[in-house]
Amino acid sequence: MSRTGTDSRASAGTRERNPRGEGGRLREDIVRAGAELLDESGDEQAVTLRSVARRVGISAPSIYAHFPDRQAILLRVVQDAFAELSAQLLAAQGDVGLDPVERLRAACEAYLEFARSRPQRYRVMFAGVRDAAEAVRAAAVTQAEGAELGQDALRIFVANLTQCVAAGRSTSDDPLADAVALWLGLHGLAHQRAVGPLFPWPEDITERIIVSLAHLVP
Repeated sequence: MSRTGTDSRASAGTRERNPRGEGGRLREDIVRAGAELLDESGDEQAVTLRSVARRVGISAPSIYAHFPDRQAILLRVVQDAFAELSAQLLAAQGDVGLDPVERLRAACEAYLEFARSRPQRYRVMFAGVRDAAEAVRAAAVTQAEGAELGQDALRIFVANLTQCVAAGRSTSDDPLADAVALWLGLHGLAHQRAVGPLFPWPEDITERIIVSLAHLVP
């Protein structure tokens, strides 16, 4: 191949072919590019096959070997975001010792911090749920995978609340249902803080939500 041909490919920003067996790395690069585009633009419509391919340095058709469409890329971004959320909840509660109420509070605060620090990903994690059925129909994700979105984070709240009940610190008679209610309360607060940043929120609003919905007792 001539030097001219090589130089023209380099100037176009094309990516060198991955060595055999490293296709998984390209898949991760595609997902990373999608997440970055979402964070930067604040609009999931900016995550197109062309924009992702341009950022990774490949041709748009090359993506089809890994993802059938842009929705599949966004879904993987959402899956990774939920995994990150769960990791942050576990890390936060692990920092406060063994007291079940403090662990629950730490997880709740970590949830709100994730929503604050990852606003675009957080929005798509939940606003994008309406597309999950289409993703299943397109075979981008299995029905089980779609149903599992967010369940790891919910299980963390259920486990914490169950421990609060066992320690006599909560009067909940259905930790699963009350953990769902607590998540809804936190989600509502996270959303309203995002859309109404100038609202004079009570300083103890998070504590009020936790105590009330988790049925905590002194």
